[in-house]
Amino acid sequence: MLSTAPSRQRRLFLMWLEFSHIGSYDPTMRVIAKSTLRKFWKRPGCADAQGPLESWYDEATEANWTSPQDIKAQYRNASICGNNRVVFNIAGNKYRLVVEMQYRAGIAWVKFVGTHARYDMIDVETVNEY
Repeated sequence: MLSTAPSRQRRLFLMWLEFSHIGSYDPTMRVIAKSTLRKFWKRPGCADAQGPLESWYDEATEANWTSPQDIKAQYRNASICGNNRVVFNIAGNKYRLVVEMQYRAGIAWVKFVGTHARYDMIDVETVNEY
């Protein structure tokens, strides 16, 4: 008589599938990392960035950006740059946020957040302060 119970190997595979991203599609973005944004707004003189950065984070984690055009549709003033970088104007352009987009993986990786004056001193395509 044949056993209908799944083999141990199959059970382990099914458990792995259930808890991996392969078994379910989550179209929202993962932002790496909110702690980077938090560190910035806790700096002296940058507390006014908290609300706008939290709003950006909330919108980004709900977004399904699969291309630069998706970002431009949501953020008309975002600048699409080389090396999969996008620059967002924060708090009326007082601050700048540089994010490396990994569209296929659904990841927005924070590479820089700073004042507009500090932004003018960096290379957007290579900056990696976090």
